[in-house]
Amino acid sequence: MLYVTGWCRSGSTLLGNLLNELPGVAHVGELNYLWSNGVLCTGTNSTCGCGKDLRDCDVWRQVLLEVDGHAIATEMIQLHNACLRTRFTRERLREARGLAPQPRDVRRVSAVKRRLYTAIGEALGAELIVDTSKFPAEAAHLMGLPDLRPQVLHMVRDPRATAYSWHRAKGYIPAMSPLRSSTYWTGFNAASEWIASAFPERCLRLRYEDFAARPAETIGRVMAWAGLPPPGPVLDGGTARLGVNHTVTGNPDRLRTGPVTIRPDEAWRTALPASSVALSTLAALPLMGRYGYHLNNR
Repeated sequence: MLYVTGWCRSGSTLLGNLLNELPGVAHVGELNYLWSNGVLCTGTNSTCGCGKDLRDCDVWRQVLLEVDGHAIATEMIQLHNACLRTRFTRERLREARGLAPQPRDVRRVSAVKRRLYTAIGEALGAELIVDTSKFPAEAAHLMGLPDLRPQVLHMVRDPRATAYSWHRAKGYIPAMSPLRSSTYWTGFNAASEWIASAFPERCLRLRYEDFAARPAETIGRVMAWAGLPPPGPVLDGGTARLGVNHTVTGNPDRLRTGPVTIRPDEAWRTALPASSVALSTLAALPLMGRYGYHLNNR
């Protein structure tokens, strides 16, 4: 399986949907929200990427039946909050590296995760599942489940660009302040770095800017790292065609099908107010240089 981590609005939905076009690959979106959105209907959106309600989608009905999802949804949400928030990343890493035993609640999560990914693979006929939930502690936990053969793709984007994306509501996702966005950006990316330090051979970092500038080349590099044979889904010129997917939650763009052109989005450089640039830069400053982002936004 391929788990994408990092902060939101970094291109993970598009990347996942492109990989979804490859034989034997299934992008399932932000799978962590299956319990709240697909069972309890308490989340921000309950629509599957195929356009149906998650409860009416044949794929997710089959998966939830296999894992007894309706009976365990509340428990799984509680366990996520208790074990898989970003603040627990170091603890889950210690367990994944065999330096500490898994607590009982974490063992319960492990058992359900195994059943869930197996059921998804069978329902979608997939050999590789792409999960873009982006919770570093969840990624760290999965690294301790070798039977799932997890790999972690760490996606990053200039924090000022993500702040601009969060600056306005998008579909069913509300807006977020630049300071809050960049604070999360720093926390999620720092925790993702801990995973890469612990498992360097199973982690890959990808900058959104590189992906947008050279989509065919970049996704080819991701495919090679993940053991996926060519050809890739992106043609020369950065064009691709997206089919139907079965994603949970995620960016509203996941519902888009048909032709798509991948190109750089630099609107933030002129559209983001100077005060917002300053706030988002301040909160992200500890990691910006590491990823090649400069203080001069021009």
